Amino acid sequence: MPTVAVKLYSVFFKFLLKHRLQNRIQTPTEESAPFGITSRPDESLASPNPSFTEGVATKDIHIDSFTSLSVRIFLPESALLTPEPNSKPKRKPEPKGRETTSSPRVNRRNSYGPVGAPVKEEVRRNSVGGGDAEGLNLSSGGGYGGYSPTIDDRKRKLPVMVQFHGGGWVSGSNDSVANDYFCRRIAKLCDAVVVAVGYRLAPESRYPAAFEDGFKVLSWLGKQANLAECSRSLGIKKLDGGHRHIVDSFGASMVEPWLAAHGNLSRCVLLGVSCGANIANYVAQKAVETGKLLDPVKVVAQILMYPFFVGSVPTHSEIKLANSYFYDKAMCMLAWKLFLPEKEFSLDHPAANPLVPGHGPPLKQMPPTLTVVAEHDWMRDRAIAYSEELRKVNVDAPVLEYKDAVHEFATLDVLLRSPQAQVCAEDIAIWVKKYISLRGHEFSY
Repeated sequence: MPTVAVKLYSVFFKFLLKHRLQNRIQTPTEESAPFGITSRPDESLASPNPSFTEGVATKDIHIDSFTSLSVRIFLPESALLTPEPNSKPKRKPEPKGRETTSSPRVNRRNSYGPVGAPVKEEVRRNSVGGGDAEGLNLSSGGGYGGYSPTIDDRKRKLPVMVQFHGGGWVSGSNDSVANDYFCRRIAKLCDAVVVAVGYRLAPESRYPAAFEDGFKVLSWLGKQANLAECSRSLGIKKLDGGHRHIVDSFGASMVEPWLAAHGNLSRCVLLGVSCGANIANYVAQKAVETGKLLDPVKVVAQILMYPFFVGSVPTHSEIKLANSYFYDKAMCMLAWKLFLPEKEFSLDHPAANPLVPGHGPPLKQMPPTLTVVAEHDWMRDRAIAYSEELRKVNVDAPVLEYKDAVHEFATLDVLLRSPQAQVCAEDIAIWVKKYISLRGHEFSY
């Protein structure tokens, strides 16, 4: 059984959430906010930190000028290590007389601050973690003051994990304390760049806003890869004093340096938590339908953590655990009423039930899918049923079930301190490395 602390926190959580949901229902005028919101005023937020604290650096970027859509990037310190010989890209030899990156110098270039505004900063070479950490700016003066790599092919490339937080469509955020803690853990264990999505919340932005935001981030990542490639093909211009600078051309100032230097988007993984798992599954479907138009982005796997799936015909767990911890039947029904447009409300809506026929690509085209479920979760059986249907068409779709665990047990670990949370993150890392490792499948079970 869950601990006494988990039970008490669940009661407190449901009381606050029910109050919040009912207030939203009674104040429909809030839905007239076209820009949308990505967090609630009472959410505990973690500030971005572009220097490597506890092994991970973070930054926030607002990526859509028409909405509130934003992302938080989590870069593990392992990105600073020297690339392995068998994965190091081939480069043309440097012309004679030209300064190489092994020469100590001060490098001045454009970068981005927490909300994407370009800033100028001084960049200094430092040795961190035994690797070449060029671009780590530790100066206390003006400017960015964080990690600012040069955009070239000599940095260590890491897979990219796009993460969608939970919160029942109406709460949660990509920069909450709980989500920040979880994404840091995943970035370090999976050795990947994590891009946590701050999608628009309901009821201010109802369906399909959150789904559209999820796919918009995937498209943005593709544009980032293409802009970075354009900057590389334009070459490095030698300036007065021997410094290097990215050629100032169309699009060059829009390149996100962390992704350009360290992201390998041909190894992209979607990770969804609770209602975020619904978004991840939708984005995976859209990626399948879009195909090569997303190049160089390639979704190689997805991870669905206690997905927010429902349906009109109740399952065994939906009957037995109607009053389960955190998100029970009453909470879920309120959340879906706030998320789906009133005229479209149905428990068999494609956003709610992934097994409704006639929506999306055939299941056999879906990427490998790992499903995480908790023993005391009202939505447990629905997630298992979806995984079973994927396995019937030969998709790698294992299920990891954790005993005595509740909904959000792994992603609320900063509060619950669940013993299964660390184990779950390690299990996710073991499975996903089958698809993101450059060496192949040596990490498989």
